[in-house]
Amino acid sequence: MKTPPLTIALQAYRYGLYVGEPAVAGLLAWRSRKGKEDPGRLSERRGLPGRARPVGPLAWMHGASVGEVLSLVGLIDGMIARGFSVLVTTGTRSAAELIGRRLPAGAVHQYMPLDAPRWIERFIEHWQPDLALVAESEIWPNTVIALHQRGIPLLLVNGRMSERSFKGWARSPRTAEALLSRIAICLAQTKDDAERFERLGAPRVSVAGNLKYDSAVPPADEQQLAYLRDVVGDRPVWVAASTHPGEDAMVAEAHATLRARLPNLLTIVVPRHPHRGGEVAECAAAVGLRSALRSRGGRPHGGVDLYVADTLGELGLFYRLAPLVFLGGSMTRRGGQNPIEPTRLHAAILHGPNVQNFAQVYRALDEAGGAMMVADAGELATAVGDLLHDTPRSRAMAEAGNAALRPFEGAVERTLAILDPFIAQMKLAAMAGS
Repeated sequence: MKTPPLTIALQAYRYGLYVGEPAVAGLLAWRSRKGKEDPGRLSERRGLPGRARPVGPLAWMHGASVGEVLSLVGLIDGMIARGFSVLVTTGTRSAAELIGRRLPAGAVHQYMPLDAPRWIERFIEHWQPDLALVAESEIWPNTVIALHQRGIPLLLVNGRMSERSFKGWARSPRTAEALLSRIAICLAQTKDDAERFERLGAPRVSVAGNLKYDSAVPPADEQQLAYLRDVVGDRPVWVAASTHPGEDAMVAEAHATLRARLPNLLTIVVPRHPHRGGEVAECAAAVGLRSALRSRGGRPHGGVDLYVADTLGELGLFYRLAPLVFLGGSMTRRGGQNPIEPTRLHAAILHGPNVQNFAQVYRALDEAGGAMMVADAGELATAVGDLLHDTPRSRAMAEAGNAALRPFEGAVERTLAILDPFIAQMKLAAMAGS
């Protein structure tokens, strides 16, 4: 199939970022001053390498933020086992910090350069990947075009296309087709995602499932876990994880409602963005709760009602402390946060009505009885009180949740099986050239 030419819109985008490169550099500097970029590695965002390219075949894998890059860990291991070195790129500081702790030998991390043509071209010139894998929905035009021009296969893995994103792309169908036709294979999470990609012009689409079902559970420092368990003791405890503005007040209100029923209750709030720890503490104070911030050395001792875990990369620690987890982003229009990790760590799940980002998994958990939807602070308080009071019921929910996830596993194996023909072609080409 002949690849469609670049549309006027794409040509204008490329030209605009050529001539607008100084402005993009200024944006990077501004973001660095705001703490949104790593000042010591800012050059990587301009495509300048932070280290040498490993010798031999190299697979480039990109995940924009925390969830996307962690979903790639199974593929990273699989490609290393197949004789590749792996370059992992991310776009956020939090993702870089988390993946940096989990990368196996044979993988290196760099920041993804912004989509300015010269920056992307020098990035590719240095790293010379043999193939590229991008997670979920990161479709940067100049990156797609540069890889296609060099004949480097680009695969979209764990592909996700929401109805809202589809409608946005559909307003420029020729541009969408020009980009998607330059992707070698699109491996979608669900049939709905696959259908949307196909309607937009992606020529080779398959359903491989969601890599996040195969992700390892988040780690936890065993010494910290033992210490916190000693501090918490036999208090009833629950976690409100990845909360967004507006939800912290609901969580605090739910705790305040439960004071008479569970006077020794401990609520742990892990805000989605750690810098919001002070805001969470204010919500607690507004309803008369005593709080402590982990970022300031606070501990969840007996005098603390609401413990604010405003640190990065410790969700695995707090999921292991509690039998019950409320997932944030679900009482707002954020669309919910991923419930797979706490379910794998044997927690019963509560969530609000807005879970469209993870509709498939929440539907499976709800239908199996592993999760429960609550509409407001009142229902949240009732559910927390009932489940913490009825330990056999919360354990049964956790077991049902784990069982509900099993049919969705295997996406890593399916994805690697599709990658194997590309690997075989590369080995044949290497043999022919030697």
